[in-house]
Amino acid sequence: MSASQFLKDRTFPDPRTAVDGLVAIGGDLRPDRLLQAYRQGIFPWFNPGDPVLWWSPDPRGVLLPEEVHLSRSLRRHFRRNPDLAFRFDTAFDAVVAACAAPRADAQGTWITPEMQRAYARLHVLGHAHSIEVWQAEALVGGLYGVALGGVFFGESMFSRIPNGSKFALVMLARQLSAWGFVLIDTQFLTAHLASMGARELSRTFFLDLLTAALQLPGRSGAWQMEIEGQDVF
Repeated sequence: MSASQFLKDRTFPDPRTAVDGLVAIGGDLRPDRLLQAYRQGIFPWFNPGDPVLWWSPDPRGVLLPEEVHLSRSLRRHFRRNPDLAFRFDTAFDAVVAACAAPRADAQGTWITPEMQRAYARLHVLGHAHSIEVWQAEALVGGLYGVALGGVFFGESMFSRIPNGSKFALVMLARQLSAWGFVLIDTQFLTAHLASMGARELSRTFFLDLLTAALQLPGRSGAWQMEIEGQDVF
């Protein structure tokens, strides 16, 4: 599909037919288009200055909330930091900005100002959420993503202390499990995510699972943490 056609009819092709994971080129990042994309198992990912690229990779990285892996070493590290606190949705913009900040192991960022504004709009609408790790009122780790039905679509994470993003992911998974969510979409599988229990699914299986999970009631509006770190770690 050409960019001009995509801009005109505002529909996505069937992601099951995407070659090398690329579904479409062009369009914008308005809330209705982003939500439509997530419901079809599609997400935006592109370099600054390029047109918006829409992806549905095969295979797909996922984490089932009840299968998140909490290692003994992670438990020990948490206990060495008894002043850690976890919150939802109290510093969404700061979490996204931290995820977009330069990293020693990466060149540049795909979280452009345009992307940051787009997810800020989804946050205001109650669809995008942040989980934050706080230490002495300093934001030291976290992640953000989009929630629809019983699915959380993870976008990015960051750490300012060792294991900060792992703490956030464990707490997110445990809270989502308690709320009846059945799937965390990690998009791709990395060694970091695999160590936490993530796995790969074929795109076809992922899309079938997604269709069923979207029928669950989910949780709208601003989120509040209902579990304590001491009870999890």
